[in-house]
Amino acid sequence: MIWSTAVSLIVGLAIAVALIATNDPAEILRLLLETGWWMLAVLLLNIAQIFASGLGWGPLIDDPRRPGPFGLAFLRWVRVSTNALLPIVQAMGELIRAQILVRYGVSKVRVIASLAIDLGTEMASQIVFSLLGLAVLLTIPHATGSDTLTWAVVGTALGAGITGVFIAAQRWGLFKVVETMLPKLAARAGWTSLGELSGLNETVQQLYRQPRRLWHSGLWHFASWLIGVAETWAAMQAVGIEAGLAEALVIESLGQAVRSAGFFIPGALGVQEGGYVLICALFGIPPDRAIALVLIRRIRDIILGVPGVVAWRWSVGTSAALPDSRLRSPS
Repeated sequence: MIWSTAVSLIVGLAIAVALIATNDPAEILRLLLETGWWMLAVLLLNIAQIFASGLGWGPLIDDPRRPGPFGLAFLRWVRVSTNALLPIVQAMGELIRAQILVRYGVSKVRVIASLAIDLGTEMASQIVFSLLGLAVLLTIPHATGSDTLTWAVVGTALGAGITGVFIAAQRWGLFKVVETMLPKLAARAGWTSLGELSGLNETVQQLYRQPRRLWHSGLWHFASWLIGVAETWAAMQAVGIEAGLAEALVIESLGQAVRSAGFFIPGALGVQEGGYVLICALFGIPPDRAIALVLIRRIRDIILGVPGVVAWRWSVGTSAALPDSRLRSPS
């Protein structure tokens, strides 16, 4: 863990602790202890979301050895678990799932190309999802807080711009530079396992020339965001927030945008908590319930994430096949 990651983790943890300490910790604990069967609903809906997101990556892996739905869900589960629980920036989860798939024999160039475009389709679908949330917010008469709404609009516009630049850079030959420079930098650092990446840019361009794959990927990711709305609604019921799917859509869409903005902090710790307090304030939801809502997600991350991290380490240390796949690790 590099120093910048350690510092961001400490700052994020301090913000999260401060928010809890200044907003009636006893009441927050009571709300969490009374979640009941709603917690099970949250877990099941998150599993469904993981499956949908995994299926979003599948169409972009142009290789006959591509895993089936359960294998893709396994890789997504590992990505989500490592991003949520390990002291690493969230982008590392992408590299971990790619490393696993390469280790099981899928072409390295095709994996890296599919991973880059999968990030693009996921980001693009999230922008559409955020715009949907903003549109719904404008139709809710009792929503308050013009400052928060302004920041939401600015943040969504900024995210759309970053996504557009990221996708355009891929189309304009970003990976010509990557396939030339990355192996050289890796060799200097002593990372000889990266190997040759020639043909990476052409593989990326071939995928972009197949719009059906891109749409298929984007639609699955958008479906995943919508499942997240149901999960947020269930979490709101768990902590006694009386609201409908419209409010859940706004909170989930803007909350995910905030989490994405905190990608440089492990688990978006502190950023997510503060963001939810501001977003929930739009609907008059008190801070203690907003924090309890975020902590429901943290508990969910632990319950599903701990076995996910264990499964990742197990897959690295064994030669077992990926779920729903005949591929086996060479080790």
